[in-house]
Amino acid sequence: MKVYLLLADGFELIEALTPVDVFRRAGITIITVALGNHRTVMSSNLVEVQADTTWARANISHGDALILPGGYPGYDNLAKDNAVGELAKIYYESGRIVGAICGAPIILQIYGIGKGKHVTSHRCVKDQMVDFIHTGHDVEVDGNLITAIGAGHALDFSLALLSALCGQEAVDKIKPGMELK
Repeated sequence: MKVYLLLADGFELIEALTPVDVFRRAGITIITVALGNHRTVMSSNLVEVQADTTWARANISHGDALILPGGYPGYDNLAKDNAVGELAKIYYESGRIVGAICGAPIILQIYGIGKGKHVTSHRCVKDQMVDFIHTGHDVEVDGNLITAIGAGHALDFSLALLSALCGQEAVDKIKPGMELK
């Protein structure tokens, strides 16, 4: 299995690195991909992160899941890139998992991904999510679409993604090491 997580300048640190931690604990390959030409990406919290690869070097089309972190202007930078929207659409329409947290669910709206599905998002984009049933829940799972409200729920989001991809057994396996019940 292979998971890709996209990083654009301005991403939210906890929303991006929590899924990386969770998936790597579970032994699942997760690859961080910088949108720019360089592997170094600046978070919204002004922490530089070295991505595993860049968009130009990665073969992202053959993954099992795609994760879109929020953070401002990170989610806006992701949304402005048509290739990101098209990739997310391909993943979704082929039944692969698409996860978006915080402001990143706006990418679903912009590119017409999963219309009519139950989603949640940060309040900054909530009113723009007109093609969805916006629940306001912390985490929302509707088929292969997984969304979360924001940074405070990054762990719940990550565990929901892991469960959707690998089953509850994978989540139960990593819980003791994380001191989770």
